[in-house]
Amino acid sequence: MNFDDYQKAANRTLMGNEQVLTNCALGLTGESGEVADLIRKYTFQSKKLDHDELVKELGDVLWYLSQISEWADIPFDEVATDNIKRLEKRYPAQSDGVNQVNI
Repeated sequence: MNFDDYQKAANRTLMGNEQVLTNCALGLTGESGEVADLIRKYTFQSKKLDHDELVKELGDVLWYLSQISEWADIPFDEVATDNIKRLEKRYPAQSDGVNQVNI
């Protein structure tokens, strides 16, 4: 699935009113916090990093990002493509073919 297809499919589940942008921005912070909390528990409490739970929470983050992009009339593929271009510029390929990315 490409990002634009995802964005269109995800948009069918969006409910709300004129406060859609605020809802999505706040939802994004909440779901990002869920991802961070899973990693915190893994790092500092020696909890197992549950693959399925992490996939679920990352999916929730992706949904909110796609809907903010939808609200702003920005194709989600454009967001992904622009990000990769900026990363390639910021972190050009190393001579050994390995990139060290510290975002």
